[in-house]
Amino acid sequence: VQLQASGGGLVQAGGSLRLSCAASGRTLSGNVMAWFRQAPGKEREFVAAIRWSGVPYYTDSLKGRFTVSIDNAKNMGYLRMTSLKPEDTAVYYCAAVNVKPRDIISVYREDRYNYWGQGTQVTVSS
Repeated sequence: VQLQASGGGLVQAGGSLRLSCAASGRTLSGNVMAWFRQAPGKEREFVAAIRWSGVPYYTDSLKGRFTVSIDNAKNMGYLRMTSLKPEDTAVYYCAAVNVKPRDIISVYREDRYNYWGQGTQVTVSS
């Protein structure tokens, strides 16, 4: 499976962006697609994820501003980011992993993901 993230860019604080993640190679049915981000000088962190069934997961601090979604037919995932803040500046990565429905812990664990996109830069100016 190949993942291609896109949609990043420069935006003013308070603005919005929608990131896209295109999956190719095979369908991601049964998988979880996640978004992680890495700010300069910081470790990569979990942002949000969504099961192919549509069940979403969020890191608490971003819930309400970020919305994750998928389009099963197009084999694509999205991350809608609103009310952006300068501290949201980071490289955003999409990732995917096949996770059993009752396995919630793995959804949040970066080391469980075996497919990664190349990352897209999001810069929020103050």
